[in-house]
Amino acid sequence: MRRVLVIGGNLFIGRELVRRLLERGDEVTILHRGRHNPFAGQSLEIRCDRNDAAAVARAMRGRGFEYVFDNVYDWQRGTTGDQVRASAEACGPSLRRYVFVSSCAAYGDGLNRTEDSPLASPRHPEAYCRNKADSERALLALHAEKGIATATLRPPFIYGPHNPFYREAFFWDRLAAGRPILVPGDGSRLMQFVAVSDLVEAALLAAEVPAAAGRAYNVAHSEAVRQDDLVRALGTAADIEPDLQYVPRETIYKLGGQVFQAPYYFGQYFDMPSITMDVSRAREELRFEPAALADGLRHAWNWYRNRQSHEEPDFSFDESVFRAIR
Repeated sequence: MRRVLVIGGNLFIGRELVRRLLERGDEVTILHRGRHNPFAGQSLEIRCDRNDAAAVARAMRGRGFEYVFDNVYDWQRGTTGDQVRASAEACGPSLRRYVFVSSCAAYGDGLNRTEDSPLASPRHPEAYCRNKADSERALLALHAEKGIATATLRPPFIYGPHNPFYREAFFWDRLAAGRPILVPGDGSRLMQFVAVSDLVEAALLAAEVPAAAGRAYNVAHSEAVRQDDLVRALGTAADIEPDLQYVPRETIYKLGGQVFQAPYYFGQYFDMPSITMDVSRAREELRFEPAALADGLRHAWNWYRNRQSHEEPDFSFDESVFRAIR
């Protein structure tokens, strides 16, 4: 039985990861600062702020974790490279692998990025990009300097059941209501995706494959898609033909459309400059093979339509845009 720590295990990535770990019989401890644990009675718990390095060190002392999966980012305060490094150093001599979920945002920008492409500068204007890049540099340095077996994963947009971000549900809310979908610009911006179940599979592989120590991996569907083709794929998953309405970004911004906070016009954080990645290394070294995007979206759609509770969607911003362009 493996002794496993999951830093953040009650929301999205961590939830799917803990489910898989328990399913295979591991002893799982969840480190989190929330009040809700969907695995109460099945897992152990550490209630702790992962950004508090001293508290994390005290909480982990003597526990002998063999595998640690770190998939938490504090969106309000940020989580820095120093804080991530401190968590890895606190694990002790029993640690066999520390797997960190980074992001394609660690590159800062660019198309067809490989793991050898430069990471975002410490002076990058976006804190998220800076922090993810700094965290990766810190963990890879730990491996090079102290032999601590770290591995990092760089996913793009993650989708699937229990997504806490208003992303695929944003579109399905509108499709299910028979409403048109606003597409920014000409819909040509490229987006790359990975299903949460596939990301978890990659994390489990990175924990076990010997060659993964000290390595980074792009983890995604191999092909990027245009924004308008994404909406069509979401419609296909729901068996609903989308009505696409193309609107210049200048018009959207002038009317108050937001990327990071409501009112959203194309899902939460979805309309960003393109970053795409080559996933050859993960395929070759981890034997990672993601499911097809269409299959992943159908699984996510089935969860969406059968979910137990949800808020009533607000279409008022959509209406203001469509009134303005008529």
